Amino acid sequence: MNILLIPDKFKGSLTAKGVISSLKKGILDFNNSINFHEVIASDGGDGFLDAITENDLIELVEVTSVDSLGRKLKSKYGFDSKKLIAYIELANTSGLSLLSDKIRNVLKTTTYGTGIEIKQAITNGAKKIYIGLGGSATNDGGTGIASALGYQFLNNNGEKIEPIGENLSLIAEVVLPENRLCDQIEFYAVNDVKNPLFGMNGAAKVYAKQKGADAIAIEILDQGLQNLHTIVKNQLGIDAASIAGTGAGGGTAYGLKVFFNAEFIDGAEFILKKNRIFEYLEKGDIDLIITGEGMIDDQTSHGKLVSGVSKIGNKFDIPVIAVCGTKNLVNTNKESFGLTKIIEIADTSKTIEYNMRNASQQIQKSIFNYFKDNFN
Repeated sequence: MNILLIPDKFKGSLTAKGVISSLKKGILDFNNSINFHEVIASDGGDGFLDAITENDLIELVEVTSVDSLGRKLKSKYGFDSKKLIAYIELANTSGLSLLSDKIRNVLKTTTYGTGIEIKQAITNGAKKIYIGLGGSATNDGGTGIASALGYQFLNNNGEKIEPIGENLSLIAEVVLPENRLCDQIEFYAVNDVKNPLFGMNGAAKVYAKQKGADAIAIEILDQGLQNLHTIVKNQLGIDAASIAGTGAGGGTAYGLKVFFNAEFIDGAEFILKKNRIFEYLEKGDIDLIITGEGMIDDQTSHGKLVSGVSKIGNKFDIPVIAVCGTKNLVNTNKESFGLTKIIEIADTSKTIEYNMRNASQQIQKSIFNYFKDNFN
């Protein structure tokens, strides 16, 4: 039996490599003659850079930047010096995982640090820049990145304002950069979601709560994104807020679109193509595909890796099962994802902390039991 392992990370518990290791241990406990093909992948969120550098000869360039609260840090981006392509992971500087629960405040966060990385990549000679947008701690509509690259955002008094979430409603004017260096750069927003910029399915109302926002803050952020859209539409003549995916990264995708004319790319499809998965599956050697992520919920169908992998499995008529920490499906089910089975590993009698701490062992146990019940 030949199995393709292509899971996402279990955020806060295991990297994609850790998930793969746990799956292999559990399956080999059942049958040690099974063969594996392993792929490190990402949907554009945390682990995007790992997925790129796993399969391409990409140089990692260290850069001094700041996190989403402006604290100094060391980060890295990927650079292909032959093709002059840079790969940047938003979460490496502007990520939620860099902030403890106590200091998460999406009203105060910015993507400015990611802008510093982009500026460094351009200085380094990059002509194309791919930005993986998942895992952000921000809801600034990409104004932080834009500020780092020369844009200014002014209030009604003509005063420059800080590009953070709570200030979006204060924007009255956008001042374009004097240096139009970015006009010569091709930008690609590697999205992991299909949400619009604002509204019930927008960046703030769907994702801001997990970034530390209460109900009042969510309304402030949503209204701020609406204001940003209004100013950009009136001043720059660009109406992009309803485009699917503009809500990615707390509206960072929107900022990349309107300020830098970025092309949107489906994250899962992009990574899978770079990993040459289609070429491998065409050989017809794979009997089963196993994917997974920390939580499978209704949002999983909107560009997440699990959804992308299941579509590929269906295309090649290969069964796909998914392993997850928890499952929270309200408006969807495993059939709507094209999955044969969803295996939830969480022990409901234990705390969240316990389940996250013991995710590896629980993956091993759950996948062993699945194979024992279905392949004997």
